[in-house]
Amino acid sequence: MSILQIKNLTVTLKKDLRTIIDGFNFTLGDGDRAVVIGEEGNGKSTLLKLIFAPELAEQYCEYSGEIITRGTRLGYLPQELTEDAKTIAVADFCAAIPEFYDVSPKELAKLCRDLDLSAEFPFSEQIIGTLSGGERVKLQLLKILIAEPDILLLDEPSNDIDIETLEWLERFINTCGKPVLYVSHDETLIENTANVIIHLEQVRRKTLPRATVAKSGYGDYIESRSRAIDRQERDARREKAELDAKMEKFRQIEQKVEHRQETITRQDPHSGQLLKKKMKAVKSLEKRIDRESEDMTQFPDLEDAIFLRFDAGTMVPNGKTVIEFELAELTNGGAVLARDIKLTVTGAEKVCITGRNGAGKTTLLKAIAAQLLPRADIRCGYMPQDYFDLLPMDKTPVEFLAPSGKKDEVTRAMTMLGSVKYTADEMAHTIFALSGGQKAKLMFLKLISDGCNVLLLDEPTRNFSPMSNPVIRGILREYGGSIISVSHDRRYIAEVCDTVYELTESGLKPRP
Repeated sequence: MSILQIKNLTVTLKKDLRTIIDGFNFTLGDGDRAVVIGEEGNGKSTLLKLIFAPELAEQYCEYSGEIITRGTRLGYLPQELTEDAKTIAVADFCAAIPEFYDVSPKELAKLCRDLDLSAEFPFSEQIIGTLSGGERVKLQLLKILIAEPDILLLDEPSNDIDIETLEWLERFINTCGKPVLYVSHDETLIENTANVIIHLEQVRRKTLPRATVAKSGYGDYIESRSRAIDRQERDARREKAELDAKMEKFRQIEQKVEHRQETITRQDPHSGQLLKKKMKAVKSLEKRIDRESEDMTQFPDLEDAIFLRFDAGTMVPNGKTVIEFELAELTNGGAVLARDIKLTVTGAEKVCITGRNGAGKTTLLKAIAAQLLPRADIRCGYMPQDYFDLLPMDKTPVEFLAPSGKKDEVTRAMTMLGSVKYTADEMAHTIFALSGGQKAKLMFLKLISDGCNVLLLDEPTRNFSPMSNPVIRGILREYGGSIISVSHDRRYIAEVCDTVYELTESGLKPRP
């Protein structure tokens, strides 16, 4: 039974009057676990906001069409808690839920058990801002489930949670017994949970929105899409070659007739009349070829591909020791997170540090950065998890990549930005106004532009779409320098990293 219907939904951004969703139709039914994928800025989060509460998106967009929920109760998990919510205690957050006191202790205990939380958690005095990423997600889900929703709308539930919590989230989505519509960049999560794919695209340099709905798993969708693209491209190339051959033959005939017309004399009016008839036939042939060209298979119209590549000379010699790092205690805010940390990295080694939320991975990477960034014998680049740490939010992307303002540097910066699908408008926006994905691309471009041969990457794939992440992984896999990274992305760990450690209270432990 369908419990959510979207009919002819069109969404237009107010700031530049760009349509990001056009004539979208979709039905969510019982048993559906539908994921919304696509590049940044394509309307994924906006779609969830409009379904749950249109006023959440009315400040920046206008929409038309119908969103029919038939009186069902919607549970919505936003991408991020508000700053105010982070300052209060867990108990106060739960007490503010209208239905909280209607839930029996037995029911509340079961909800906590289902969410892998302790029965005492809802009454904790711990400040929400100090919770781990996974605990924040579970707290919000607890709030949602207490209200007994019919549909779950989850916006990036996989952000900032560790591998153990990601695996729990997969089980939750698959077994919660409710239709789920969610946004995620985590390919493993999508592959293990989704049975409906909604792909939002912006083609023709972000001037034409397109939406595809596939009732299939993610792997089948990608395979089917790839086959269809290859088939369409083959047909388009074959038909173009056939048309080119016809056009070449037509031009030869036309040139012969024109040449004879130029050389005929007035003393031969009969031949001139015949040539006029022949030219008329030639023009008819041209019109017929033009009509055929209109019916030809078009080349696949896709979102432009990302073209990023480090220079082939960007490398670290195999025998070079990049770092021999030792730290007796890793602390944050006075609390000891780990002891006896040792890390040695040599040559083009690609290292990933994993661990539970709150273990101190980001703190550790910052400590490593403090040692590596000042060194003159390497060119070290750092991509923090919080881009505000390094990006000048009041500057444009071009100003960031070409600070001198010299014409050749500006041209190079614009070319690089174009290679990662920045439009002219986005190049002129301040960095603050860009999406997380666009900021992530900008960070990568800076690392490439600076010729860094050692990379410190904190969650490098977290803001890239499932369509862009394979490209990013390929670039980093082929990179000739050293990588020291923090990540929970299981694809990234498997495909890029050759050494994996888990940060524990007693230091870094190798993971098989």
